[in-house]
Amino acid sequence: MPDVEYVFLADAAEVQAGSKFHVLGGGVNRIAGPAFPFVHPHLSIVVGLRVTSVERNKEHELGFIVTSPDGAEVANATGRVVSRGPSDASDIIVTIAIDLWNMTLKVAGEYAVRITVDGSERKRLPLVVTGTREMTPPTEPQRYLA
Repeated sequence: MPDVEYVFLADAAEVQAGSKFHVLGGGVNRIAGPAFPFVHPHLSIVVGLRVTSVERNKEHELGFIVTSPDGAEVANATGRVVSRGPSDASDIIVTIAIDLWNMTLKVAGEYAVRITVDGSERKRLPLVVTGTREMTPPTEPQRYLA
């Protein structure tokens, strides 16, 4: 079974087959809305699957499930992935971007984004959802050292 090499949330992502991927606002782990429930317009899940030479040219199922703090499903989907690559023994990484459009978030708390491969959960990401009143600005300005 392919392993999840990396997974993260982003504001937007685009993958070019067999090439690079492009990310806008990568590393999302917290979002806020004005009042509950609210609809978050867009979020991308970026998944990098490590596929061995034995797993190449075979169909694998990739899925995700977003759950609310009480465990209820907010969004989910599965799809089939077939990786193609050279016949040598090296592993390849297949990057996939999944778009989540207009996701309704009903309550504040820690949501979970669970990634499955061939029906087995392989990674879990936390996503903290708050109201805008709960987001407080820092008391001191951030300073960066170069």
